[in-house]
Amino acid sequence: MTPIAVSLGDPAGIGPEITGKSWAQRRTYDLKPFFAVGDPGSLGAVWDGPVERIGSPDEAGAAFDRALPLLAVESGEQVKPGFPTPEGARCALDSLEMAVGLARSGAAQAVVTGPVSKNRLYDIGFTHAGQTEFVAERCGVGRENAAMMLAGPTLKTVPITTHIPLRDVPDVISVELIVNKGRAAARGMERNFGIANPRLAFAGLNPHAGEFGALGREEIDFLEPAIAQLREEGFDARGPFAADTMFHEAARAQYDVALCLYHDQALIPLKTLHFDEGVNLTLGLPIVRTSPDHGTAFEIAGEDRANPGATIAAISLASFCAEQRAIYEGSVAA
Repeated sequence: MTPIAVSLGDPAGIGPEITGKSWAQRRTYDLKPFFAVGDPGSLGAVWDGPVERIGSPDEAGAAFDRALPLLAVESGEQVKPGFPTPEGARCALDSLEMAVGLARSGAAQAVVTGPVSKNRLYDIGFTHAGQTEFVAERCGVGRENAAMMLAGPTLKTVPITTHIPLRDVPDVISVELIVNKGRAAARGMERNFGIANPRLAFAGLNPHAGEFGALGREEIDFLEPAIAQLREEGFDARGPFAADTMFHEAARAQYDVALCLYHDQALIPLKTLHFDEGVNLTLGLPIVRTSPDHGTAFEIAGEDRANPGATIAAISLASFCAEQRAIYEGSVAA
């Protein structure tokens, strides 16, 4: 079985700890073989479990039962948990690039990306909005054709805009952008989850979805035309709906994925419902990429307090999506 690559993220964050803890709970959660990509010292500083260095991904399967397989990317300095450095950020970026490359080549079944500090990455010249945009570029996919999905057991959301100031959202949204994200969401649900003709629910930008223009025209000028275009293309697109009534249990039963206009509109309900289980899944890529939906938590790094739940969920979802893609691609080829 082809293993999953898990980049450790920033060596000074909680990524190494939660990766080690995920391996320790591999039998409890029936995790398929995976291997870590990152600095050996970052694991040794926070976790006393067994680690076995490997030279290539095909060695991971044999090692997985007895130790966490590790494809080493040396940081060149002694790691101090909770104290990020520029060298640590470079190591995190190198680890991410290696993991993505292995997934693209087929040596890894999927990639799970550990948490990084964007501020630290920016300090070393990183120019992307986040790991999602970096991975998309490395896969040759334009950012307009990729989409970030936040997935939990009872809710999946897609933010149409992501890491931009809230005041800029009305100027950034367009019919074309909404349609592109809707297509990516629909195709992603089919390829990664096996859901044919998924139901897409679009949240309005304004209170009460604009109240027919009384509280803003974004729903009339952008959302309604985009939803109409998606429906003409054969997608089951619905809305726009008032965001404050979209996320209770009965409402969630009416759609498969909610598309939201800005970051917090998508992430607040997901994290409220599934804080320790939320997974970031990138749609529109030729590879499966997931990540835990939380940050580096430098403030608790090294204290053995980090919860591995989201990383375990990210590894499980990566494996599930890779299997679903194989089924989907087989059915398309047939």
